[in-house]
Amino acid sequence: MAIYHMTTKPISRSRGRSATAAAAYRAGERIHDERTGETHDYTRRAGVDKSGCSLVLPAGLTMSREALWNAAEAVEKRKDARVAREWEIALPSELTDEERRTLAHDFAKAIVDRYGVAADVCIHHPPGDGDPRNCHAHILTTTRRIDDAGTLGEKSMIEREDRQLRAEGLPEGRRQVEAMRQEWERLANLALERAGHDVRIDHRSLETQGIERFPPAHLGPIVFRLEQRGVQTERGDINRRAELTTLERLEREQPQKGPERPLEGTETKKAGERVPESEAPPEGQIRAAMPPEKAGEQRAETTKEGLEQEIARMEQSIWKQLKEIRGLSNYHRKVSLDDAMTYIKNANDKKEAFDEVSKGISVAIEKSIDIDRNRGWER
Repeated sequence: MAIYHMTTKPISRSRGRSATAAAAYRAGERIHDERTGETHDYTRRAGVDKSGCSLVLPAGLTMSREALWNAAEAVEKRKDARVAREWEIALPSELTDEERRTLAHDFAKAIVDRYGVAADVCIHHPPGDGDPRNCHAHILTTTRRIDDAGTLGEKSMIEREDRQLRAEGLPEGRRQVEAMRQEWERLANLALERAGHDVRIDHRSLETQGIERFPPAHLGPIVFRLEQRGVQTERGDINRRAELTTLERLEREQPQKGPERPLEGTETKKAGERVPESEAPPEGQIRAAMPPEKAGEQRAETTKEGLEQEIARMEQSIWKQLKEIRGLSNYHRKVSLDDAMTYIKNANDKKEAFDEVSKGISVAIEKSIDIDRNRGWER
């Protein structure tokens, strides 16, 4: 089902970022930064739709990606300058690849026409084990207006301070972003209508729409893979609690029903009377009948599931260490060889420890399953 997602944020030197690195990463290309002398090579990056990556420029202007973003870096002199702006949009999964490319470029054209900037459109597909619905586009725009000769001039309207905009009678930044959110809703719904789909997206919040539902938390690729393998995570628990709270609210709003009558052929046991083991319901039904808090406590106490949660915690720790290693190149910091080797050694040590613990956990899980089978339980 199509979802609404459109965000925008600046690319700023104050956070150690550059327009050339951002463009190279999103396009999966190799770009040399003439200002710093660094070369950003992301040609091995997977998930980039090369057919959906292109520049949207004023009519009659032709520039390469490398030339555009080097010009954007060269025109800025401040060490904390904003060198680019990113617009991120979720492309409807109902559309075909070609329809998504057209939609992303239509939105980029709307940004170019409104602000007089240049835009760089890149479409990303999820990895093989990722959520197939997570097709999205990154649109990088220059912070300055560009003329027909490719010269960058004054800052675009959205990059100016609110006090300057108010003095000239122009909409403030927040109102400009809201207008672009509405424009993305209009273009996406138009594309869905042309493709023959009934589903629509809405830029307004669920509360404003009058929908009694809590918005889900964003899982991210790592958590999504863990949940797919049956490992419960904190973010997944947040979404499950949100669904449960929504159901509870709906139940409260429904008319109260009378006391439920026992099913035909069943007998009500007196207080304190022991239920024969042959009549006891399966453990799964007992858990389902428990309040969510009690059911969660019992799940945590179960040996097998507790061990699986331990695996998830260790995997997340390893992923964090690997992210730190990738950060050495992603953020282009100057580090010594000793520092890099320390990062790698820590990651290798954690992986070796994880492998050893995983073997022990697998044996423990098998023993737990055997114990359960001897007790007559089925998981």
